[in-house]
Amino acid sequence: MDALKEESFALPFSSASDAEFDAVVGYLEDITMDDEFQLLQRNFMDKYYLGFEDTEENKLTYTPIFNEYISLVEKYVEEQLLERIPGFSMAAFTTTLQHHKDEVAGDIFDRLLTFTDFLAFREMFLDYRAEKEGRGLDLSSGLVVTSLCKSSSVPASPNNLQH
Repeated sequence: MDALKEESFALPFSSASDAEFDAVVGYLEDITMDDEFQLLQRNFMDKYYLGFEDTEENKLTYTPIFNEYISLVEKYVEEQLLERIPGFSMAAFTTTLQHHKDEVAGDIFDRLLTFTDFLAFREMFLDYRAEKEGRGLDLSSGLVVTSLCKSSSVPASPNNLQH
């Protein structure tokens, strides 16, 4: 009986700040997957992608482009979040994000990184350029299609089909 008294059960607990963080991440995912955001980002990359080269050196011209991107995207995202969450603070969220970064799904976190991390931003442009120039990752040579059903050795024709 003493063993039962000693045992405690952990119950899931979520604070209001955790719930708010989760809501913001959900909204961010919706915003960044939205066609309007995708178009904004694609238009920006179309404007500058030819200036990005896959070399060891980063060009000085990348910095103003990065700063323009941050300004454009932050403004858009913050406006969208303010519509959904009155009183939203991007600065406060960014601080909270650092504490919760392990809890955010990889794709949304990678997308958010392009807003603040220069190397992630540069990589996004290099990938975009490769795709535009037809140098994207082609996995088709490694694909093999195999039927799960045994096939008949008789080819299908109108004469051997049963009615």
